[in-house]
This record gives sequence, structure tokens and C-alpha cells, in this order.
Amino acid sequence: MTQNNPKKKNRFRPGPFEYHEEIELEISSLTNMGQGIARTNENWVVLVPFCVPGEKVIARIYSNQKNYSEADLLKVISPSPTRVQPECKIFGSCGGCQYQHIDYAEQLRWKKMQVEELLLHMAGVKCKVDEVTQSPKKYAYRTKLTPHFNKPKGGEVGPIGFQQPGRRSLIDVEICPIAHQGINDNLKDIRKEVRNNASSYKRGSTLLIRVDSNEQLHTEPDSIAVEKVGPMEFHFPAGSFFQNNASILEDFTDYVKLEAKSSGQKYLVDAYCGAGLFSLTSASEFEKVIGIEVCVHSIKWANFNAKVNQISNASFLAGKVEDLFKDVAVRGDETIVVIDPPRKGCSEDFLEQLFTFSPDTVIYVSCNPATQMRDLKLFLKSGFKLKRVMPFDLFPQTKHLECVMTLSRKEH
Repeated sequence: MTQNNPKKKNRFRPGPFEYHEEIELEISSLTNMGQGIARTNENWVVLVPFCVPGEKVIARIYSNQKNYSEADLLKVISPSPTRVQPECKIFGSCGGCQYQHIDYAEQLRWKKMQVEELLLHMAGVKCKVDEVTQSPKKYAYRTKLTPHFNKPKGGEVGPIGFQQPGRRSLIDVEICPIAHQGINDNLKDIRKEVRNNASSYKRGSTLLIRVDSNEQLHTEPDSIAVEKVGPMEFHFPAGSFFQNNASILEDFTDYVKLEAKSSGQKYLVDAYCGAGLFSLTSASEFEKVIGIEVCVHSIKWANFNAKVNQISNASFLAGKVEDLFKDVAVRGDETIVVIDPPRKGCSEDFLEQLFTFSPDTVIYVSCNPATQMRDLKLFLKSGFKLKRVMPFDLFPQTKHLECVMTLSRKEH
């Protein structure tokens, strides 16, 4: 698990530790980035990856920051009873997973605690967080993989894989245990083809590998994938965004639908609708659903999916960024809004438009609880109250988490 980076020494910030100084630490907690947290007798924080709280470890310092240090894990002196053997032979050298060494139930426990801590420390809210909804598949769940490689040197392609943790260098990935079996079955041939055609690459590149519900392999962004969610199916370009853990999608969308239904509103607006995942899976519970999306190409597929699934009460609008709700012909106080923004969260401009539209209830789905907490403060300031927080583990063995918040202006 150790990493050596001689260049790092030249940029090393002095104190409180020497470069590559080895120290014994006791891990007390985990950050939401998956690093173990330890404190020295002088109360100085040291972050060490691939640890479990309660463990004593030997770590080697490679960086001193302003108020903490970073170290590589050298040895576990006293392992936690919840430490397990990782399934991946390069776990610890690949930056894709952070938690393969932790028992799955313990992963979920820590993810829930991390949401509670983010709520308290970032948004100033003490709120009960529901138990994390676990993924039916713990491995072999990822339906999309995007390995990278750098510019060929001497006519040869180097490592094809992912960044090493805390480093810019890549590690070669021949097989990925969290990837769908269909991806791993084809990965060897895809890697071989890249190496055989090294001369055709003038720079580095990112590969697209997606397997859909029909076991079809897609390596081109415009290839049309099909994903089944319960009795419904969704068609979308393989290179576009679509949740890539199919095993949990029915539970995930059912929860959003039931939360939306419980608001008692007549209409649903899906403000980042993409190919229509939340709007179409919730359509049966509303008089009318309206999807808004700034990407016109996504609107095409949302309309196509409504037709394929014989849903007649859904319409989709290509919204303008500066005036997203202009053509939404329903009243805000009769509407629930579902939002599922990208990792960077919502822009203040979007939130201002949403608050002006003034929906009774908002269900905020996020793949980045930290930016979700930032936005939550603006919801609270605007008069919304946080009613429920439900995390979903769409990404077992990793630090990532989906979090669904229900926000309402109602008192009850």
C-alpha cells in the first residue's frame, strides 16, 4: 500500500514531521473522502488511507499541510475486527476504491455517520438520518467504466487504468472487481486493441466501456444503451449520464416516487431530468409530470422513453439556463420539484429561480453530500425545513454516496 514519489520531497513543507518519517498512530475516525483520521499527543491531525477506526498503524509522512499531515499506510499493528480481505489485488494502489478493506455493514455505518457530521458541521442541522439503503450487489455492480491512458511514449501505451490515490500517475488495471462482469469479460481485448493501435493516439485518452440490461457492450458515446428499472426501460446514449449501479435503481426511484407522492401535490417537476429517470418512474402518482433539461439532446431521449413506456402525462422542456421555469404551466404551490444536479451542486442562480417558483416540496438527490449541504443552507434560509434524509449506497467499496433530502415549507 505504500507509494513512493521522490519528486514530492522537493516540494515538502517543513514541520511538524520530516519527509518519510515513520510514526505509530491510532485511527479514530474516517473522513468523507475515505481517509483514516489520527491525532498525535500534540493534537495534530494525520490522515492515512486504507485504515479502519480503532486500528493502530505505522504510517509514513509524505506531506505537511497548514493544519494536518498526510501519510501512507505502512503496516497495521492491531487490525480492526471489521477489517476484511479486499477482493482487488491492486486495492490500495488504485484510487478507484477506498473501502474494500472494511466489512460492508461497517461501510454503511460510517457513511451514515458522515452524512450526520456533514449536516451538523456544514449546515448547522441536527437531523435524524435514515439507515443507508444498501446495494443488492456489493461487487460487479458498475455498468460503466472509464479507464484512462497517457500519451504513448516510444510508440507504446503505458498503464491503462486509474489514478493512484493522492498521485497523478496511473496504475494499470487489468480487471476491476466492482465493474460488471460483462465489462471485465471484454476489458482484456479492449486494452489489447489500444496497445496494438498505439500509433493512432497523438495524446492520452479516456475509454468508455458500458454494459446495459441487454448485456450489450458499448464503447462509443453515441451508441444507444438500454437500462431496465423495474418494469420500465430507458434508452440513452452510452456516453451520457445515467446512474451506473442498475442493481439498486428500482429501490432508489421507488423511494423518490413514494416521497414525492406523500407530499399530496398534483404535479411533479423534474428540474434536471436527463433521460427522464425520476419523472417517468414517478409519473403514475401525478396528474402531470414535467421534465426540464438544458441539454436538448437529453430531451429527445426523455420523450422517447415516455413513448416506449406508454406514459402519456409527461412532457419535457428544453429550459434556458436564465429562465428555467418560464414555460412550466403549473403553480408552484401545487407542485413538488425533484432535483438531481451534477457533483458541483446547484448554482445560486438556479436556486433563486426555484425559490421564486415556490414549490411546496423539493426532493434533492445528490451524488455529493458536501455540495448538497452547502445548498441546504440556502433552502433553510428561504423558509424550507429539512424533513427527511435517506442515503443510498450506489457505490459500494468507495467513498461515494447518494443522498436524498426531502425539504418542505409545510410545518407537518
